[in-house]
Amino acid sequence: MARRIQQRRSRIHGNGVFAVADIPAGTRLVEYRGLRRLHADADALYGDDLETGHTFLFTLNDEYLIDANEGGNVARWINHSCAPNCQAVLEEADGTDRSADRVFIEALRDIVAGEELAYNYGIRLSVPHTALLKRQWACRCGAEKCSGTMLQPKR
Repeated sequence: MARRIQQRRSRIHGNGVFAVADIPAGTRLVEYRGLRRLHADADALYGDDLETGHTFLFTLNDEYLIDANEGGNVARWINHSCAPNCQAVLEEADGTDRSADRVFIEALRDIVAGEELAYNYGIRLSVPHTALLKRQWACRCGAEKCSGTMLQPKR
């Protein structure tokens, strides 16, 4: 199968992932890969510091997350956008082993060659969204209706 995506420098933030060929809506592009960790183990390793505004940790379910710092692939470089062309799709594994669940990035709409891939990270924090946290989790997507932050509104 011909390669459809490629990592390179991004105008949004650092590295990004771009289409190297036209991609139809609904195409499953890449699995978000990395080491499965229990949430508590990730907290012990990385701390619960919310102030970095950068992470390769993807919440998989209530028990596990994917740590793309270890064993991660190109999917970890896909940036956030308030007007995404992709989405993260959870695929639950059969049985009771929640560490076997998987996440895939799929095209929400047709994507043209050269376009940067982006999805809404959906970051939800249980703490108040202070001005400082919003700056630390700043969004640089440049979308017309950019919220200015990767943090999702409180419900």
